[in-house]
Order: sequence, then structure tokens, then C-alpha cells
Amino acid sequence: MSTVIQGKNYIGYSLSAENPYTFKAYVPVDDAYLKDDFHAASPGEVMRTMELAQKAFLEYAYIPPPQRANFLMAITEEILALGDELLERASLETGLPAVRLAGERARTITQLTQFADLLREGSWVEASIDTPIPDRLPAPKPDLRKMLVPIGPVVVFGSSNFPFAYSVAGVDTGPALAAGNPLIVKAHAAHPGVSDLTAQAVVKAAKRTGMPDGVFSMLYDDGFEVGASLVKHPYTKAVGFTGSFKGGMALYKMAQEREEPIPVFAEMGSVNPIIILPEYLKSNAENLAHTLAASVTLGAGQFCTNPGLVFVTNSDGLETFEKTYSEEILKTESATMLTAGICRNFYHLRDDILQQSGVTELALSGRTSESKTQSQASVAKVSGREFIENPKLQEEVFGPFSLLVVCDDAAELSLAISQLKGQLTTSVMGESEEIRRHTALFQNLSRISGRVIIRGVPTGVEVCPSMHHGGPFPASSDAKFTSVGRHSILRFVRPQSYQGWDNDLLPDELKNENPLGIMRLVNNKETRDTIQP
Repeated sequence: MSTVIQGKNYIGYSLSAENPYTFKAYVPVDDAYLKDDFHAASPGEVMRTMELAQKAFLEYAYIPPPQRANFLMAITEEILALGDELLERASLETGLPAVRLAGERARTITQLTQFADLLREGSWVEASIDTPIPDRLPAPKPDLRKMLVPIGPVVVFGSSNFPFAYSVAGVDTGPALAAGNPLIVKAHAAHPGVSDLTAQAVVKAAKRTGMPDGVFSMLYDDGFEVGASLVKHPYTKAVGFTGSFKGGMALYKMAQEREEPIPVFAEMGSVNPIIILPEYLKSNAENLAHTLAASVTLGAGQFCTNPGLVFVTNSDGLETFEKTYSEEILKTESATMLTAGICRNFYHLRDDILQQSGVTELALSGRTSESKTQSQASVAKVSGREFIENPKLQEEVFGPFSLLVVCDDAAELSLAISQLKGQLTTSVMGESEEIRRHTALFQNLSRISGRVIIRGVPTGVEVCPSMHHGGPFPASSDAKFTSVGRHSILRFVRPQSYQGWDNDLLPDELKNENPLGIMRLVNNKETRDTIQP
């Protein structure tokens, strides 16, 4: 039995469609629109959503972690219960193949499951206890205990290029809900039907597990007004965003201009430079060309980890690499991009780079149709000197494009890399001994990137505790935090100290008897032991 798309705003457990203005879902493959209408949220609906979220916070923050874990697992069950219907709708609205979307849905399930496991184990709260010393001189030491606590309603913006993993139930949703915060999603207009189906799954899960009304809401808009209103609302305590630099900085500015500034955890893209060292290039020119061409064109280049810059020196193997790289790009079929606007912007940014001084196009793939959403893969070339002199060549082109920077020697390569801004990733292709001789290179790369990769491409973000998906500005708004993996929960909590509390009044995580059995730092020693009063 298929699930009916409502096209209305989800304000807790209620549907609302006050605003007569509606928009439709776009089908990029056909350059057409689906029949469903989606109601943009009205100012009144935004206000009611935030008031309900604040009310829910006062209850949800105190729901025991195992019950919150049950909620997260119920979300996974309801998402899976949608079956192929969800994948088919996602493919319609994004133009992405079903196999890619099935993998992304699996990743979303993994993310939520990992946070459920984190809640059940419980040590993530970083409980710290310093017992009192009443007779300490010159002054007694008080009883002090500390743990991480939720911050309040969190607003999350869905991302266009990941309808599951970075959207309604994605990388911001899992940690925000796990931490004990109500969630308000501003659905992305590029896949409103997918968002609707996923929202229904989350609401069903919340009801099934007895969560308070308002623990989850989702609002529509195909413009900027609803998002701006959510960020500016005084009940909002943090924002999660994945998208463009322009969009992320607009939200960041709004958040800082509030009477009470709040954090915006924005992942704003990257050119993810790859550096190929001479010995490795000489030995692996053809294989490298195949690997990089596949990475650049994967998913029509619509990844924040797409390798937009490739650095080499003018050395043996370069001619073979350029020839093979160009051949691989030439035979790449054109690919459907997420929206006509994204495709249009891709060509605009790419052509702007191609018009810069010293830039020459090495290869341009064919085009299978005249659709407004078909992208042509392209690779261009520029000298190290021209790159150093032109900061514009560092700008991200969201799509299947890469710029090959050919430096005269190691000194020019080092100078070119020193010009780079903050990145999500940097990669080095080199032999082991060759890499050991370039310690200064790695020091520079570590300074500007959240993840440094050896002999690998940046596309592909593993969901695990050791993954840091973030980077120095402008890759993200705060390099200390990741949007992927268990540590992403740290974005949506704050430390809270308790001084002189009676044991029975303390949260379970801090009680002497340690009823949750979690790991705690007691008088500077990691232990699960109880504390003798």
C-alpha cells in the first residue's frame, strides 16, 4: 500500500497548510514537474512550530537515553517500511540512480543505528566527578560533577545532493535527536516528496515510542523566508547546514546578529586538492588518470568531496597522465544534475574558470541531450605560476570539473599549495619513501584540511568515529566539529556543572551508584565503579 504524500507542513503531530502559495517537485531527467502541491509555511506556522518545539524540549531533554534510542531505531524501521516507493520518488526528484539511492538509504540507517547504540552505552556524555574534600586548607573543596546536556530546539536544512543522508533523517537529525533536542527540518525544495515521505516515517516513529508532540517538525519553502525566520527565532539554539558557501555564510550572519547569537554548523564545500608526487606519477600515470576521472565524474560531480584541483610537477609520466585523463573525460557520458538551477550554475562557474588567464581546456565530454539538466564533464589545465597569481582558480565548481595545476618544480608546488584555503580533504599520491621526504608538505596540508588522505580519492565518507567531515574555514564554519560519525553529537550539547547537589537530585549519569554503568572520570581516573559516599 503506497503512502500518500501530504504536501503540508508537519508541525509536530499536526498537518498544516495555511499559506495558499504552493510549489511543485521538479523531475530533472524530464525537465518537468510532478502534480503534487507543497505548501510553503506561513509566518504563523513557523511561530507555532517553534513554540511547540520549546514545549517539547522541556520534556524530551529528560527522557532516558534508552527510550531516545528506541525512537531512533523506530525511525529506521519506518523508513525501511516505505520500501521501493521511497527510492522511486527520490530517483524521480533527483535524477540519481536507484542503486546509489539504496546505498544512501542504507547509510542513513547506519547513522541512526550508531546513535542509538551510543545512547544505550551512555558514556558519550563525558561524565566527570570530583568528590569533596571538606577539610582541605585553606578552603574546602566542594562536590563538583559535570556532563554534556542538550541545548534546545535545533533547526536543520536539508541538502539538495543527498535526499536521505543529509536531509530529513540525516547526519544532523540523528545527533540532534540523540542528544535530547527537538528538531525542526526546513525541507529542501529539490526533493519535497522524499522529504514528505521521510517526515511521515519520523512522525510515526515518534508516536510509536511515546515522544512528546513537537519533538520533530518539518516546514516547506522554495525560497528563503522560512529558513531565515527559523534561524532568527529566539527558541532556536543551533543550526545544521550542508550546502554552498554563500548559503552557509548567510545563515551564519543571521545567527550572529541575533540578540542571543547561536552556532551555525555549516559544511560549505571544498575543492579537495590532490597532490601527485613525481615518482608516483611516473609509475602510475595511467591508473591515476582512470581513478581521478572516475572520482571527478561520480554522481555528476555533485559531492562536497569532489576533487576539483589536481597538482603535479612537470615530470616523467605527466604526458601519459594528461593524455589518459583527457581520454577518460572525453568518453564520459553526460549526466543529469539535481536541478536545472544547479546545472546552470555549474556551467557558469566552469566557464568563468575557463576564461581565466592561462587556463586551457584539455577535454570536454559529449552531451546526450539538450536537457537543461545535462552536465558535460570537463578537465582544464593551468600553470603553477598562473594559479598562484589568481585566487579565483581556487573556487569550487559544483559538478564534474577539475583543474590540473602543473608546477615547474617542488618549490613552485609548495608555494601553490600554500595559497590554498581551508578544505574538507586533501590527498597525496606518492610512494612511501617519497612521502617521507615531504614532511613540510604534510604539515601544510594538515593545517588546511579536516582529512588528509594518502593514495586515495576524497569521494566517499565513511560513517565511523574516526571520520572527521569538516575542515578549516571556508570548508566549514567551525573546524572543531564533524558532521559525520558519533562525535557529531558534540555540536548539539553543552557542558553543565552541578555543585553541591544531593545524590538523589543528580542525573543518573552523575549519581554515586552509577545506575547506567557508564564510563566516568572520577577524581581524574576513568572508571565504571560506584562512588562510596
